[in-house]
Amino acid sequence: MTASIRIKDLPDSERPRERLVEKGADALKNSELIAILLRTGLKGVSAIQVAEQLLQKFGTLNNLSRAGLPDLQQIKGVGRDKAIALKSAFTLARRMAAELREEGPTLDNPDIIADLLREENRAYEVEHFQVLLLNTRRKLIRVDQVSQGTLDTILVHPREVFKSAVAASASAIVLVHNHPSGDPTPSDADIKVTRDLIRAGQVLKIEVLDHVILGRRSKERSRDYVSLRELGHFA
Repeated sequence: MTASIRIKDLPDSERPRERLVEKGADALKNSELIAILLRTGLKGVSAIQVAEQLLQKFGTLNNLSRAGLPDLQQIKGVGRDKAIALKSAFTLARRMAAELREEGPTLDNPDIIADLLREENRAYEVEHFQVLLLNTRRKLIRVDQVSQGTLDTILVHPREVFKSAVAASASAIVLVHNHPSGDPTPSDADIKVTRDLIRAGQVLKIEVLDHVILGRRSKERSRDYVSLRELGHFA
């Protein structure tokens, strides 16, 4: 009969609790952190292997965090108690993120907006259109990825932009997209999309505060972004 593989039976180098104490939580992989929540595996399978199966099934931590208890229990080795532990941990993480957003900066100027999304957009090789959903205090509710296009164009429909804003009861939004070429100068299409979305927002009573285009600094450009509001396209 195959014995159960427990975390404490593994070598020290493979024991996530000991690694966390020695190296800190940031040094652990996602599977190791999940394994700590699971505590034990089952016969022939370690908690880390169960954690890896969870990540493989759900693909991302976001998907895993939104999975229901029955979905989690479909993974062999995840019973009711382990599923509850995972759900509790992810729910606490979401609540903490909500608290941090409330404590975060007011997103009412393009400098802060660019700082928020600069690193995420730096690696994109095609244009990505994002929408910052804001509450009445201009604090971030969340960032939604709306669409992505080619190297130099992107298609955006007002329905896609405002669907999540309405669902989240957002008071205002900020439009953000990147220019992979590095030149953040708005195209005619960028200006037209911005004006279309401003009009749609007026109908829905959701204010479009700005449209920030992210690029890269150069000898000619001291800033790596432009604000269409600052350029006068919101007049």
